[in-house]
Amino acid sequence: MDIQKLAQRIQAETEKIIVGKGDRIRLIIMAVLADGHVLLDDLPGVGKTTLVKAISLALGCCSGRIQFVPDMLPSDIIGMRIYNQKTGDFELRQGPVMTNILLADEINRAIPRTQSALLEAMEERQISIDGERFPLPAPFLVLATQNPVESESTFRLPAAQMDRFLIRISMGYPKPEEEREMLRRLGDHIPLEKIQAVTCAEELVQAQQEVGAVHVSDQVADYIVALTGATRSHTQLAMGASPRASRGLYRAAKVWAAMEGRDFVTPDDVKTLAHLVLEHRLVPDSGARFSGVSAGAILDDVLARVPASPTLGKAVSHEK
Repeated sequence: MDIQKLAQRIQAETEKIIVGKGDRIRLIIMAVLADGHVLLDDLPGVGKTTLVKAISLALGCCSGRIQFVPDMLPSDIIGMRIYNQKTGDFELRQGPVMTNILLADEINRAIPRTQSALLEAMEERQISIDGERFPLPAPFLVLATQNPVESESTFRLPAAQMDRFLIRISMGYPKPEEEREMLRRLGDHIPLEKIQAVTCAEELVQAQQEVGAVHVSDQVADYIVALTGATRSHTQLAMGASPRASRGLYRAAKVWAAMEGRDFVTPDDVKTLAHLVLEHRLVPDSGARFSGVSAGAILDDVLARVPASPTLGKAVSHEK
């Protein structure tokens, strides 16, 4: 399978209604092919939900949506057993999590207990109801949105859940020419009906499996380990990147290389994705927060300090 052409096909279809966000679309496609979850963290009205809807339609998979609210219960996500008076039995009512692409809209409006209901689903691709386990369909991906501005009726996502998102991205405001093109192309409504499915669940699963063949040299793997290790010993971080983060960066770099038409990973692939994969998992200590030092700035320092051999990109393709 040509991963590069598949990604281009999905992106071209999504861009029928999404203007000027090609880099974000490309990153979400990367996460999908890496079997990873995405957190879109940005202001209201910049197109987070529309982007997720458009990509879901282009992927040709079953999709579901959960609008998170403070009084939501875990059973509203995973489902529950309900007593049927006619049959005298408890019947399973599946929750919206039983889908391929789950839009978790404004995920930070739910209480931590409800947010934690997604942890098992996001990591193990299964849910548990009354002690019985149910596998989720493949692929299963959470594309979540959150509003970073409002504090009323919002709850900070726990570190365990942040760690389960492969990448965190923001949309940003469009450029004037992009916003003008958006107005001309979309008019008074968003024509989601223009988006056609250009792939399917089976093809995506096959692509996820074939990405495993992309070569990662020992030197590049050591570079990933060195980066994540440096965050764990950094004096300004209370919590560094986890082994799950290392695996995520490793997997994301392989997909990125495949989308570039290569069958090997270079250090530049790792650097390109480092902020997207690692930054949201880092927790600055109290001194750094008091001084206004962000996790992104600390990660910049780590990237500057951890060397990557400039010859790696030339060497890795010959090591197989």
